[in-house]
Amino acid sequence: MGSMFRSEEVALVQLFLPTAAAYTCVSRLGELGLVEFRDLNASVSAFQRRFVVDVRRCEELEKTFTFLQEEVRRAGLVLPPPEGEAAGTPPGTCWHPGGDRAPGPGVRGMCGATSRPCSCTSCSSTPVLGQGHGPQLAAAHTDGTSERMPLLQAPGGPHQDLRVNFVAGAVEPHKAPALERLLWRACRGFLIASFRELEQPLEHPVTGEPAMWMTFLISYWGEQIGQKIRKITDCFHCHVFPFLEQEEARRGALRQLQQQSQELQEVLGETERFLSQVLGRVLQLLPPGQVQVHKMKAVYLALNQCSVSTTHKCLIAEAWCSVRDLPALQEALRDSSTEEGVSAVAHRIPCRDMPPTLIRTNRFTASFQGIVDAYGVGRYQEVNPAPYTIITFPFLFAVMFGDVGHGLLMFLFALAMVLAENQPAVKAAQNEIWQTFFRGRYLLLLMGLFSIYTGFIYNECFSRATSIFPSGWSVAAMANQSGWSDAFLAQHAMLTLDPNVTGVFLGPYPFGIDPVWSLAANHLSFLNSFKMKMSVILGVVHMAFGVVLGIFNHVHFGQRHRLLLETLPELTFLLGLFGYLVFLVIYKWLCVSAASAASAPSILIHFINMFLFSHSPTNRPLYPRQEVVQATLVVLALAMVPILLLGTPLYLLRRHRPHLRRRPAGRQEDKAGLLDLPDASVNGWSSDEEKAGGLDDEEEAEVAGPHLCRLCCDDRGHPAGDGGALGLPARPAAALGGIPEQVLLRHRLQAESLHLRCHR
Repeated sequence: MGSMFRSEEVALVQLFLPTAAAYTCVSRLGELGLVEFRDLNASVSAFQRRFVVDVRRCEELEKTFTFLQEEVRRAGLVLPPPEGEAAGTPPGTCWHPGGDRAPGPGVRGMCGATSRPCSCTSCSSTPVLGQGHGPQLAAAHTDGTSERMPLLQAPGGPHQDLRVNFVAGAVEPHKAPALERLLWRACRGFLIASFRELEQPLEHPVTGEPAMWMTFLISYWGEQIGQKIRKITDCFHCHVFPFLEQEEARRGALRQLQQQSQELQEVLGETERFLSQVLGRVLQLLPPGQVQVHKMKAVYLALNQCSVSTTHKCLIAEAWCSVRDLPALQEALRDSSTEEGVSAVAHRIPCRDMPPTLIRTNRFTASFQGIVDAYGVGRYQEVNPAPYTIITFPFLFAVMFGDVGHGLLMFLFALAMVLAENQPAVKAAQNEIWQTFFRGRYLLLLMGLFSIYTGFIYNECFSRATSIFPSGWSVAAMANQSGWSDAFLAQHAMLTLDPNVTGVFLGPYPFGIDPVWSLAANHLSFLNSFKMKMSVILGVVHMAFGVVLGIFNHVHFGQRHRLLLETLPELTFLLGLFGYLVFLVIYKWLCVSAASAASAPSILIHFINMFLFSHSPTNRPLYPRQEVVQATLVVLALAMVPILLLGTPLYLLRRHRPHLRRRPAGRQEDKAGLLDLPDASVNGWSSDEEKAGGLDDEEEAEVAGPHLCRLCCDDRGHPAGDGGALGLPARPAAALGGIPEQVLLRHRLQAESLHLRCHR
């Protein structure tokens, strides 16, 4: 089977990446998508890894990009969709696309400069110093000395130093009523408060959003009342401004504030114009910058999964790679490392772990593969059911949906997405619901197409029957043969068409269900019976097909015993019971005619009596010796149950018991990987390992340098057969791509124990 019908063969490769070319090699492998790295530093925390500083730099750049995106959104601009062709920036360089510096800090400073003056002037004293509180000021300042002269002043009394003071400020509108009530009660009415709402919203100093403000002017007498007013305004977070007592001074301050406001508006205008220019440049630089930083972060995260050699001259990585991609992997490493003047080495190593499942998809099969993976990802080298799901899933949906009109709408909607799939605006849409539909566009296309097909079978278009061909039933023939009169038709609202009457039933409808059934009183009963029987047939065929697919898995993995202990009992049980039910349905369709329909046997009663080992006198059999056949099938199906439950466990126990007896108790774990079981799913050696850079058995015997290797084998006659030691000569570094063999072996032994197999 090809890779589409079965997951590809995957090998574990060990990569020796020189430090100078490690980033370039990993970046190239990431662009090609050839490998999946294994984490060799699982015991090391994320904050103690080698490239954690570089990862943090990338995260800081991502935060800057997020800020720039927010500023672009606030400016009403639309970012173009990011392009994935940008390459990752090499290490040791900053983000300088197009020769420009990263605009994040500059834009952040300009945005702060445009917001700070607004926050300073948003609650300025200009509205307070204006004419909004004119009547109160006119009443309190009739002349220059009246503010120090109370109306009721007794000579020599205690009010010689009494004077009128003012407090001006701004407060949020929803706080103004509570502030006014609290001031009145706390000061016992010894004040005059005036509140006015601003005509235009001003920017809030905290949130930065436009907000309405309420200005107030409070006149009071006495220092103690003034202290209470100041404390209360502080509790309400009011913005209090200095209020000059003299009218001329207030007018001068008002003119000065207006002049400052005008100057600030000019400065803000220039800043905003410059900011718009910078944001226009950001629109060009930000999308490729985002792609570059994301790739840089992914590369450094992959490098963090590598271990460092003892000489600190290279990084050792382990990765899963498809066997057919091994030549491309070697070529990519060679091209990437040659630019730095060094060479990277990749070779295949044995592994007892279960390799990951690799199934290649395209834009058509991706959605169907996603449906299969949602239920569960198959094991390594198992049959992939996704190609068959391309037909079965949309068809089973159409069996339930089945409407020409609704199916046509679904088909046209999916067809529009398929035709527009290459447009950038469609790809860049961020709506989550739209992305869900867009990823499943080919699935929707087939679902709509099959729904149109089953809609024609059900003869339904927007839940209405259609008459494409002439009906196979004739009411006129029934009326002529039965002698229906007008009086008879008036008395009988329901009429019966007898297919046994000559000329009433002319023949089956050319395609689908006859539209005359939509007028019948038993329309629903007929359709329910038809759909139920069709669903049973499709379901049994579907389940039997799934069991048959398991045969290919058992043959591929060499598990011949599963064919007899699992597949054969499953098929016997399924077909002996439910397959027999399908046989009864089809047999009744073929053998029972309209003439004998009145005395037709009931399949449901026959199926119930099949399990009860009984018969019904009123329900005639479909064929001779039916009871014997049914009893035999039930007994045969019940006999398969203990085989299904106990067959495989007992077989495995019997098979493994001799191995458990022969092995010493202390060597069970060491020799667990040497049991060459046919059903063991491991990534062993293959004939193409030499082509892929791997080592064969003869080369493996020479891999040890000055290190001592323990030989785990079943041959007791070997000099080092049982835990002995064997010294082997080392090979020159030139044979290993310039990397000392001590480094190769040491890190291979760190990855897993080296087991050398000896053959008799």
